[in-house]
Amino acid sequence: MDNGKLRVDPDAFLSRVEFGAHQETIDHVNRKIFRAYRGCNPNNIPNDIFRLRHQVYCLECAFLQPEQYVDGMEFDDYDDASTHFAAYTLDEKLIGAVRLVQPHAPKPYPFELHCQVFSDYDMPSREQAAEISRLVVKKSHRRRRADSVLGIPGFVQSDDPALEFDPAVDRRDRTSPMLLLGMYREMYRHSLDSGIRYWYAAMERSLAHALKKMGFRFMAIGPEANYYGAVTPYVLDLHDLRRKLAMSNPTLAAWFAERPPVVEHTHPSRVHVVRKPGGGSDH
Repeated sequence: MDNGKLRVDPDAFLSRVEFGAHQETIDHVNRKIFRAYRGCNPNNIPNDIFRLRHQVYCLECAFLQPEQYVDGMEFDDYDDASTHFAAYTLDEKLIGAVRLVQPHAPKPYPFELHCQVFSDYDMPSREQAAEISRLVVKKSHRRRRADSVLGIPGFVQSDDPALEFDPAVDRRDRTSPMLLLGMYREMYRHSLDSGIRYWYAAMERSLAHALKKMGFRFMAIGPEANYYGAVTPYVLDLHDLRRKLAMSNPTLAAWFAERPPVVEHTHPSRVHVVRKPGGGSDH
């Protein structure tokens, strides 16, 4: 019977006291999986990121010509104006990467080289905006388009509201969106620290729809264009994201902010995560 509560193993979430005592340890583990490389010198960025980009953009998708690059690494002239984010397995193997680009005026954002924006859209100041770019995931860890939101904090499949989670959720599971969300969380935390409020992204509508299911409601700011395939330019207001997540999915909002979810101890051997009615669906 669905009583509005999601049963979770007691080790899946920490209590408030436990979280406060072990926050540094938790953050250290996160940093072993998801990492940010800040700075303007691409020589400070691990070469594996550029090799993965070459594998995906040049060899698998043929968006770029592999012979234009040396040593199997794909660079461009936006890397020195980017902060790079990467996801690793626990045995130090790179499985995903993405970057936030903040080019200095008058250099355009990467999406502006291929996409137009609507005439009534006013772009915010460059200090407040960055573009999500060069999102790549190793082939063996890509999610299928039909995958559900199972694994996202605060979500549960509607046909099994009492589904139990493994306390050691594997963020590297290619059937889970946690790999993408983990990198997005690093970008989110970096953006808040750096005064970035808006994210641009040129992406397929199917990806925009998938992100919407996760709580990221990007708004189209221009018509569809051909930019490594058919894509649409979007923008996301991070202030709006934080406010809406806090209302619609407080568990995911807490995970993004590295805060413990609200827990209710009802039995020494069980922990119940309190969910608002309808909290596990997209609204």
